[in-house]
Amino acid sequence: MRRRTLSALGLAAIGLPAIIFGGVLYFFLMGTFLIGAAWEYVYLFRAVKLQPQLYITVGGVTLITLTRAFFPQYALPVFEAAVLAALAYHLFDYERGRDQAALDFSITVAGLAYIGWIGSYLFDLRNLPDGGWWFMVVMPSLWLSDSGAYSIGVAYGKHKLAPRLSPNKSWEGYAASVFTGTIGGIFFAYVYSTYGNLNGDITLLQGAALGFLMGALPTLGDLGESMIKRPSGLKDSSDVIPGHGGFFDRVDSWLWGAMIGYYFIVWCILK
Repeated sequence: MRRRTLSALGLAAIGLPAIIFGGVLYFFLMGTFLIGAAWEYVYLFRAVKLQPQLYITVGGVTLITLTRAFFPQYALPVFEAAVLAALAYHLFDYERGRDQAALDFSITVAGLAYIGWIGSYLFDLRNLPDGGWWFMVVMPSLWLSDSGAYSIGVAYGKHKLAPRLSPNKSWEGYAASVFTGTIGGIFFAYVYSTYGNLNGDITLLQGAALGFLMGALPTLGDLGESMIKRPSGLKDSSDVIPGHGGFFDRVDSWLWGAMIGYYFIVWCILK
């Protein structure tokens, strides 16, 4: 827990200026996490003898995140070009004798779509009007829910949530995740609406609904990453962040939180 807390404080010291100022600094922060997650994603599958294409996956995620952050009008063609490049590569790989090339192709495309395209909602969220404030409603609610789930799950978890995917997760931890996420959404909605730039744009009820979603749904992202890791027998995608594991371990729930938060704000608040 001490290593986990120290790492979190270090990430906050780096992340807060990036979130506040946005732009290139924010891109380098989030881009590092997403590109690092793409690299780890490939090697998790290679550990079980599958062969997603490393350079197309990592390079494609890099280009997708770059265009979504700064040139969104080109993002879809870049994603489509990466998919076609992946197919072309794996066709040749099949001809060279790789019988599982079709499966490898599917994994490559899944990485481009899941980490690159869905992960880029982290940029769409920050690029909203007053995006720094909206980010600080959505993601801290998610982080609070994650902390609540971890703390309560470790101390009181008795009933397994997903015994095969993640034996350490419990329904008690999940309930804490939903509760702390909801409370966090209410708190941040009030603080930033009252004292920040949101100026009453979000009600307490909307904050509660957003926080509830942050506590209830991104757990599926965590479980999804566990599903990818389990065949390799690895607990973490890497050990680059002490106490937290790898980049993919960190962004697994962010992918869900950023997309859900973005659409909730656009459809339910800024409509």
